[in-house]
Amino acid sequence: MPIQPTAKIWHNGKLIDWDKAQIHVMSHVVHYGSSVFEGIRCYGQPDGAAIFRLPEHMQRLLDSAKIYRMPIPYSLEQLSSAVVETVEANGVAPCYVRPIAMRGYGEIGVSPKGSPTEVYIANFAWGKYMAASHGGGEDAGSDVCVSSWNRLAPNTMPSLAKAGANYMNSQLIRMEADMHGYAEGIALDVNGYLSEGSGENLFIVRNGVLYTTPLATSVLAGITRDSILTLARHFGIPVVEQVMPREMLYLADEVFFTGTAAEVSPIRSVDKILVADGRPGPITRQLADEFFGIANGLRADRFGWLTPVNVAVEQAVSA
Repeated sequence: MPIQPTAKIWHNGKLIDWDKAQIHVMSHVVHYGSSVFEGIRCYGQPDGAAIFRLPEHMQRLLDSAKIYRMPIPYSLEQLSSAVVETVEANGVAPCYVRPIAMRGYGEIGVSPKGSPTEVYIANFAWGKYMAASHGGGEDAGSDVCVSSWNRLAPNTMPSLAKAGANYMNSQLIRMEADMHGYAEGIALDVNGYLSEGSGENLFIVRNGVLYTTPLATSVLAGITRDSILTLARHFGIPVVEQVMPREMLYLADEVFFTGTAAEVSPIRSVDKILVADGRPGPITRQLADEFFGIANGLRADRFGWLTPVNVAVEQAVSA
């Protein structure tokens, strides 16, 4: 989906013009993939707009940077305020927000010593990420496959860090799925157990129980994943985080992805095997309805997930 440029991008404490947000070709990040980033959504509300789980996202950015020993000279509060400042300066809602911290232009070599940390925050209009299959409606499921590419093995690259370099693995998973006509791929971990999609966490429903893969299977600690687990427990839906074999996908009553980009995306089939009757199941629908209801300000923000932003009402429309 093409990016629609906005007016301003936040860079190291100042708003600069979109076209001036540039880096040198010899920056460390270009040669060694040394970046950590976030994806955040700002949703339209009946009387304005609000950013979904902003502090949690910015804390994960700081956590990712800590894992990679990347100093960020801004606090959680400063980074959160910078996101609000950027969204309000551009006046675009709903939107997608992309904060990124990277090692910039300094010394060359694998060691990042001498490379400064650059922090940017951009936002832009962005719609639905996961494509429905077979011409279905917006809530129809997608056809996906199990990828031939595994997720990163433990003690190789840290899966808990949302790092740019990790997404080279994601690109292989997504490109393979695209090449074979699928909307997305599901990766296994190094032991052959279910992990996650190229940019989404994975959920399975069987016999009324909601299952998801644990962090130990090389998955990212997703903010939307945590939101769905919270909602499921709120509704009294049994939740199990456990290692699962791939055949659980073929026997499931419901399967869906979660993620900031994917939001809550039902899966219609896996490896051309229909999930139940191929339509989103009742638990998927219940959780998705509550998630979007809260995000769009149509249901009570009982968990304190929304950060209001001052964007003109006429510019804020529901996602």
